[in-house]
Amino acid sequence: MSEQQSFKTIEASLVEGGKVLRIVLAQPKANVLTSEMLGELHDALLAHRDDQHLRMVLLRGAGANFSFGASVPEHQRDQVRKMLGRFHDVVRDIATFPVPVAAAVEGRCLGGAFELVLAAHFVFAKIDAIFACPEIKLGVFPPVLAALGPKRMPAAVAERLLITGEEIDASMAATFGFVTGIVPKEGDAERATLDWYEKHLAPLSAFSLRQATAAAREGAGMAQALDATLRSIEQRYLERLVPSHDGNEGIEAFLGKRAPAWRDA
Repeated sequence: MSEQQSFKTIEASLVEGGKVLRIVLAQPKANVLTSEMLGELHDALLAHRDDQHLRMVLLRGAGANFSFGASVPEHQRDQVRKMLGRFHDVVRDIATFPVPVAAAVEGRCLGGAFELVLAAHFVFAKIDAIFACPEIKLGVFPPVLAALGPKRMPAAVAERLLITGEEIDASMAATFGFVTGIVPKEGDAERATLDWYEKHLAPLSAFSLRQATAAAREGAGMAQALDATLRSIEQRYLERLVPSHDGNEGIEAFLGKRAPAWRDA
């Protein structure tokens, strides 16, 4: 059974007998998280939020990469406030979804895409998948990684990734529990995710699964991290970083394909 919804930038359908919502970021090769895509992600999740038979959401990217992250042009001064608000709303949609969200990651999962995956409950990644938030190299920083990173991985690792923008692979992410399952290079992350679902979630009561999912997120402090903590970090980004020279110079340099000229201010 597969029931398709019509979108421009994503694909959304019910699979596994209507018990799994499959969402594909469908703008390869980069699957950039534009405001349009974020709006469609929100709509797809909202449309199925109250489906009492749903047991899991599967989120993946089309093609060889999960996503290169949020749109860099939309990080410019005149657009960033709107974009950031919309992006953080979708992160909250995923983190507070009534049933588990599983991300199937292949290729590169960067910036805002990594932050979306941070909000998911389970992550299945091909062994050569790469995770990173390189925003600091553009003179900015990733607010969701700052807020959720310490909840989803060791705080020291989250801090290092935020401050340096360095990459980690799936094997390293699995050592501290962020990645639920490693998929061989020749394997398929979506198939591996669905195989895991069939073994671990399909036999369960969807009602009880909802209660357990909510309890787990409450116990982990995710709601507070996405409320007061993220709002405070977002305010720092908008009030301190956006008006600064360097907070704009890195974005402009990237778009202009040149080296940034930092003023350290």
